[in-house]
Amino acid sequence: MEKKRVYIVVKTYPTISEKYVELVCTAGVLEDGTWIRIYPVPFRHLETDKKYKKFSWIEIELERSPRDFRVESFRPINLDSLIVHEEPRQSKTNWVIRKEIIFKNKKIYTNLSELITEAKTENLSLAVFKPTKITGFFHEQTEREWDLHKLKILRAKSLQPSLFLSPEEVEREFSVIQKLPYKFKYKFEDDEGKSSSLMIEDWEIGSLYFNCLKSAKYDEANAIQKVRQKYWKEFLKKDIYFFLGTTIKFHKMGPNPFIIIGVFAPPKMNEGKQGSLF
Repeated sequence: MEKKRVYIVVKTYPTISEKYVELVCTAGVLEDGTWIRIYPVPFRHLETDKKYKKFSWIEIELERSPRDFRVESFRPINLDSLIVHEEPRQSKTNWVIRKEIIFKNKKIYTNLSELITEAKTENLSLAVFKPTKITGFFHEQTEREWDLHKLKILRAKSLQPSLFLSPEEVEREFSVIQKLPYKFKYKFEDDEGKSSSLMIEDWEIGSLYFNCLKSAKYDEANAIQKVRQKYWKEFLKKDIYFFLGTTIKFHKMGPNPFIIIGVFAPPKMNEGKQGSLF
């Protein structure tokens, strides 16, 4: 067990688990630039002062995940030990500092085949990837409800008496976040012209969809267009990078085990001014 200082760059959209209720996978970098994954984290159930934001430093007690062979994977030992140091408020976002922290001692991949080979041979599972060309952004419908078997287990747990939680706390603990009914994907080319499509699973795109849905008076087609405006029209004017991560289920068996777990879009160097996208 060791207390580590982590700069947060990724929070994935929550999923539900029979064991842990609702989970978020967090990824970040240590002070030396090394990637680290923190899982499981019941993020929405953390105390308010412990709900860390992207691009903030946290301190937390971690240990290597005993059931995860991926080299970057750690699990929290004591969430009460979590300390959040939020990014200083500034009139303009300092993208230079963010890039220095994130890219420190780190290879930026441009060839997807090379990255996949390293994942298979070295169990590398987190990376910064710079697409040569982004050729599309699209969506697909997916299941609108969570897995019924998992929900049944969670509901049964919520009915069990607790010696430590009040009824209100039990209800909050087992509340489930709304499932995202669409999968959003980028289509892109690497430095050899190889074309790939990868799903985007960061928290921002899920939150953006539901915020757009509300502002569009629950017109889903309109909400999707608003998401597209952000990720296709606006982000493609920026210096875009992907944070890629593997899933443990497909890391060894999938031909391409990576998904997009975060999109990093600082201004291009010749823009002359900075702005905050997040």
